[in-house]
Amino acid sequence: MDAIAGPLTTERTKWIEILVRVAEPVMASCAANRLKLSMPVESAIGQQASRRTVTHLEAIGRTLAGIAPWLGVVGVTDAEEIVRARFAALARQTLTNAVDRAAEDYIDFTTDGQNLVDAAFLALGLSRARGELWETLNPTVRTSIIAALQSTRKFEPTHNNWLLFSAMIEAFLASVGAEWRRQPIKLAIRAHEEWYKGDGAYGDGFDFHWDYYNSFVIHPLLIAVLDLVEPIDAGWKTLRDRVLERAKRYAAVQERLIAPDGSYPALGRSIAYRCGAFHHLATMALRQDLPSDLPPAQVRSALGAVIMRSLGAPDSFDQDGWLRIGLAGHQPSLGESYISTGSLYLCSCAFLPLGLAPTEEFWNSPPMEWTSRKLWSGTDLPADSAIKGEPGVRDRIRARLRWILGPA
Repeated sequence: MDAIAGPLTTERTKWIEILVRVAEPVMASCAANRLKLSMPVESAIGQQASRRTVTHLEAIGRTLAGIAPWLGVVGVTDAEEIVRARFAALARQTLTNAVDRAAEDYIDFTTDGQNLVDAAFLALGLSRARGELWETLNPTVRTSIIAALQSTRKFEPTHNNWLLFSAMIEAFLASVGAEWRRQPIKLAIRAHEEWYKGDGAYGDGFDFHWDYYNSFVIHPLLIAVLDLVEPIDAGWKTLRDRVLERAKRYAAVQERLIAPDGSYPALGRSIAYRCGAFHHLATMALRQDLPSDLPPAQVRSALGAVIMRSLGAPDSFDQDGWLRIGLAGHQPSLGESYISTGSLYLCSCAFLPLGLAPTEEFWNSPPMEWTSRKLWSGTDLPADSAIKGEPGVRDRIRARLRWILGPA
């Protein structure tokens, strides 16, 4: 790993050093055509064979989704630029190898339905570093990536957050001028409007789950999809504005979930994604779209604490630098049947604010205590408040009840 030296801010230096530690094995191995040879496949007992067919695309797609904004950042110090430029080159070679049928690390996007998920994360990463990644790729590679993304249409998404994976792929294809389909986008957005529960939270399907899928997938991909299609059809703007209002509230909720020591409730599925549970808060910080009463420096401090708490724990990495299943250390029992080594790299999405230049307020303001640290140390703060139900939400619920129960 290249050392980072020079006049970087201490916090930004720490973030980059940890991100490099996370991303180095994936990017360097695939760029050298050795990912399938080098990456272990840790999984639940009995699941290794099925996970081996999907875990490599998981590692690539999720890592790129997280590091992409940093790969495109400008205005950094010479010391950081050396590291950034190296990883940008590794990422481009990784993409080249992944779609080269003659390469050892060639990936068939049609082997399993899980590929739909990670093709979408790959598309998300490409959209987050359009200039640095997509536009600098060889045209032949771009054509192969488009074909690979389109090939995942053979998989029909389940009627939950997976609808957004198909929508993400189609929205990215539309944004780069490729053949695309409008219907998966309309279906995903209409469904999530139906599933909105209020106060910034969506159901994962009609049911609500106590987990982090509003952050792992739902809010970040809804925003990304609407960002990509609005220039194509301005009719999406009204809905996009409403989605962003909800997203700001959920960002405020996420910041309040971070305890004074950087821990957070180990609740629900996919806890082994570690700090990736704050994908949404990181997204809103990157967009500079945080709630007005949530200072960027406060979010920086809170996210930094989560990153250190979850990735700084002993035994989080194996002897070769690969992530291991766990939340704070190696805790393999936390891995559900769909979890494997590649899945774990969703944690890289906590690092999205590295896509902001060091001169931006997020990095350039003094550290601040986050909400739980303030409150639990006795600081007097205004009470929290929910956002009220939007017009139409209660009407939809009442209509559904009338359909189920009949007229009163």
